[in-house]
Amino acid sequence: MTAVDVHGLTKRYGSKTVVDNLRLTIGKGQIVGFLGPNGSGKTTTIRMVCGLLTPDAGEGTVLGMDLIRDAPEIRREVGYMTQKFSFYEDLTIAENLQFVARLYGLRPVKSHVDAVLEDLGLTARRGELAGTLSGGWKQRLALAACVMHKPQLLLLDEPTAGVDPEARREFWDHIHTLAAGGITVLVSTHYMDEAERCNRISYILRGKLLVEGTPAEILTARGLSALALEGDGLDRIIGDLQQIKTVDQVTVLGNALHVVGHDAALLRQAVLPVAQRYGVTLRESTPTIEDVFIDLVQGSDGRR
Repeated sequence: MTAVDVHGLTKRYGSKTVVDNLRLTIGKGQIVGFLGPNGSGKTTTIRMVCGLLTPDAGEGTVLGMDLIRDAPEIRREVGYMTQKFSFYEDLTIAENLQFVARLYGLRPVKSHVDAVLEDLGLTARRGELAGTLSGGWKQRLALAACVMHKPQLLLLDEPTAGVDPEARREFWDHIHTLAAGGITVLVSTHYMDEAERCNRISYILRGKLLVEGTPAEILTARGLSALALEGDGLDRIIGDLQQIKTVDQVTVLGNALHVVGHDAALLRQAVLPVAQRYGVTLRESTPTIEDVFIDLVQGSDGRR
């Protein structure tokens, strides 16, 4: 069963096409990572899916409802967490949630607020002013407000930007718990480790869908290979590696160079003499999701 099935989705602002003939399919209960550079159309797409923006073209269904005709009904069944913290900073956590509960017409208000405070681990902080919270706790408050009305679809727009690693991990634990309960999640993110925690990934660039699938499928389909160079004086090697045609990416990772190309045999054949010349160790490595997305951007820009 699909929670989101839209196609031909297009949005223009004047002469600029922000989302261009986009297709997006999300199965019920899935966590889908929505990736792409800044300005690629992620936020605009999310707002069209949740009924806040009317597309200039396209059709489909969200939670079994017509994307265009049933936009008001879709909005009631969706939880949308924006990039910017948008709650009253001079109200407490509980007061902000009481306000949201009244907006949704939830009764009794206290029961709904108490339940979501407990679910998100906010009960002990219910009396704290929202403006005094750290980024991680603000994020948790925003998530509580999104799920209090028990939506079927959760849309999260870069929810962990600027949040420390521990808070990000706790946030993702909550997301997986919600998905296990049947909620479908579409989350935009710039963090590759978060992308790998999703069931599926959709990557867009300049409003167009470039690739979609499970993380494993995307890695396999792109056909990348990787090597690692380890030793002293690695900074001297980078320039030489960048001159090799079979080398597409060179990245410093700690005390190693991560070297990526499309042909494993040719890559090793070209890089081995460089490693020997500089007296560093060469070993096999594993391509990452980040390598795939950099490769996609380079291919789209004609840099490869």
